[in-house]
Amino acid sequence: MTLFDSPAFENHEGVHSFYDEKTGLKAIIAVHSTARGPACGGCRMWPYASAEAALDDVLKLSWGMSYKNAVADLELGGGKAVIIGDSRTQKSPALFEAFGRMVDSLGGAYWTAEDVGISPADLASARRTTKYVAGLEGTPASSGDPSPTTAEGVFRGAMLVAKRLWNATDLSGVTVAVQGVGHVGGYLAEKLHAAGAKLVITDVNEATLKTVAEKTGATIVKPEEIFDVDAEIFAPCALGGAINENTLPRLKAKAIVGAANNQLASHEIGRRVFEQGLIYAPDYVVNGGGIINVAAEINALKAGGAYDPKWVEGKLARLMITLDEVLQRSVGEKRPTHEIAGEIARARIAAARDARAAA
Repeated sequence: MTLFDSPAFENHEGVHSFYDEKTGLKAIIAVHSTARGPACGGCRMWPYASAEAALDDVLKLSWGMSYKNAVADLELGGGKAVIIGDSRTQKSPALFEAFGRMVDSLGGAYWTAEDVGISPADLASARRTTKYVAGLEGTPASSGDPSPTTAEGVFRGAMLVAKRLWNATDLSGVTVAVQGVGHVGGYLAEKLHAAGAKLVITDVNEATLKTVAEKTGATIVKPEEIFDVDAEIFAPCALGGAINENTLPRLKAKAIVGAANNQLASHEIGRRVFEQGLIYAPDYVVNGGGIINVAAEINALKAGGAYDPKWVEGKLARLMITLDEVLQRSVGEKRPTHEIAGEIARARIAAARDARAAA
């Protein structure tokens, strides 16, 4: 199968592969769309089993960012970068300086930021060789760690769903199964706990699990057991593909609201989620808080100004209105939420593309 035949290709504008012999850097940058502005999406470092696996992941993440940025009404397109390697053993400042040069070679078509396996220190190294980096620390424009804002959006999404299902004003008596309690999942667990939820959590990092459980009183289960938990809400906050043909029949939840990207293994799985009677809060809608945070930093960097938390709050509040619209339309039109959210995103991207062509 060629790149253009891949189901994940989704009409990307550009897919760029890079190799740096000196540092051993192997990276792929995918630019899905620049119709609404420069492509923006984090860089992920992961020990992919093959280059094909890395390519598939970056393509899916990239078009997901186009949709996420459009639904959040940001003047950004969608892109993503992946570095093939183990973030625990293969990082070096020189490697990220090389990555920065690769980002810079795209001339501003892509802005990078933090994702799985990447830290602000890594971004600082990349910043030495390109200005197209967000998620930095120590400047007036700095947005800080985007994880709390991402978690806030997911939490608000969970509250919105709880109100629809049970007319609830908090989460008292609601059990939430959280898959992955790293940066975003950990913040989310604390917010859910504060709202009265009973938590069941899992993660591959046992130390992180213990820390979050101590803070929230959560029950810990093994990673594979999280799908069998008797919970009202399932919150996937790890890697993609959590909802698939093997796991969906095991879920007892009434809703899926999580922070992970690409939670549905396929569009068909999304339809089966709907047919099974679950409410699905589309991932690129509820987890848009982080990119809103990053967008605020990019705005400040371009203008030479400071990060504006009021702008971020306004965008996040508007995003929740969009989520409510998606959920309402799903009921009225008897269609899956992921299809409706996708239509909204594609319409906004197409409108921007048409406006640019007409200018």
